Amino acid sequence: MGDKPDSSDIAHNRVAIVTGAGSGIGRATVCALLADGWRVALAGRHLETLEATIGDSNRLSSDHSIRTIAIPTDVTQPSSVNQLFAAAQRAFGRLDMLFNNAGLGVAGRSVEELTYEHWKQMLDVNVTGTFLCTQAAFRQMSTQTPRGGRIINSGSLSAHVPRLHSADYTASKHAVSGLTKACALDGRKYDIAVCQVDFGNAKTDMVSGMGTGVLQANGERIPEPTMDVAHAANAIVYMANLPLEANVQYMTVMATNMPFVGRG
Repeated sequence: MGDKPDSSDIAHNRVAIVTGAGSGIGRATVCALLADGWRVALAGRHLETLEATIGDSNRLSSDHSIRTIAIPTDVTQPSSVNQLFAAAQRAFGRLDMLFNNAGLGVAGRSVEELTYEHWKQMLDVNVTGTFLCTQAAFRQMSTQTPRGGRIINSGSLSAHVPRLHSADYTASKHAVSGLTKACALDGRKYDIAVCQVDFGNAKTDMVSGMGTGVLQANGERIPEPTMDVAHAANAIVYMANLPLEANVQYMTVMATNMPFVGRG
C-alpha cells in the first residue's frame, strides 16, 4: 500500500471490501473511502440497501458509481464469501483493505433468556463471518502483486466492559479480539496488517434509542450521548491509509461522555 497516493492516481490503485455496507458505520465508511479515492466492493445481505449506499455516495460525486460494485453476501456461508471475493477481484484486480463490519448488535436478553438459536446466530455472524472473510482476504492478499494488505475488524467496547444483558454479543466480540491478535501474527509473513477498532455510541439506527435511556449496570435507564457516525468512518480511512510497516493494533473511538471509563 505504501504512503497515501496523490489525487491523480489514488482512484486507480487502492481497493477495499466493506461488509455490512448497507447501513450504519458500513455505509458511512463506504462514502468516506470513496471520497478518499478508493474503489469499494460493498457486501451485505440485501442488494437494495447496498445500492442505497452507492446512491448516498453518488450525491457526493457522480463518478463513485464506476468505482463501486454491490455484492449480496451472507458472511456466515463459505460459498457466499468466496463469491464475494471472486467478484471483487474480477472487478478490481486486487485487494488492499478489508473492513469486517458485518455483525449483529445487542438484543438485550439476559443470559437465562437467551435461546440457542439466537446464541448461534450471533456467533455465526460476528465471529464465523469475520473469520471466513479474513481467511479469504489472506488467500488473496498473500498471493497478489504487490503482496499484502490490511484487515480491520469491527470490535466493541463490550469486549472490555460489557453492558447488562449482552452475554452473546460480549462473547462474540471477545472472540473477535482474539481473532485480531492471532491473525495479526499470522499476517506478518505475508505483509498483511490486521487491526481492530472499537466504536462506542456512533449515531446509527442501532443506537437510535439511546437518547431516551439505556439500561445501566445498576438497572437504571439513563440517556447516553452519541457521536456522529462520520467520526467512525474517518477512523477507518485513517487506519486504511497507513503504510503496511505501521499498524494501529487497537483503536477506540467513542462519544466522549458515554459511560465506558468508569462503567459499572
